[in-house]
Amino acid sequence: MSQQITIGTLNDIPQMGSTTVETPNGRYAIFRTRDDAVFALRDQCPHKEGPLSQGIVAGHTVTCPLHNWKIDLSSGEAQAPDEGCVNTLPLEAQADGTLLLTLVD
Repeated sequence: MSQQITIGTLNDIPQMGSTTVETPNGRYAIFRTRDDAVFALRDQCPHKEGPLSQGIVAGHTVTCPLHNWKIDLSSGEAQAPDEGCVNTLPLEAQADGTLLLTLVD
């Protein structure tokens, strides 16, 4: 079963930046890219559990601040040569800018 929750608006997140939200499944980093795409990833790098929310956003990737792993924002997959994956959640920006995060069981 899934549930959608409102977590704010697109304007709450700086372009090329992030914020965090606490969910029943843990803390998630909410990213906004230069082209206003939004993504939700667990705020934990698959390598050493670094806080992805503190990483640098470039294109549709985030670089972990601890060891420079690059994580694809849409899939949560680490880019080669690194291997690993971080959990993602569906995130939708409504026409009025409201952000809806889908929690899945």
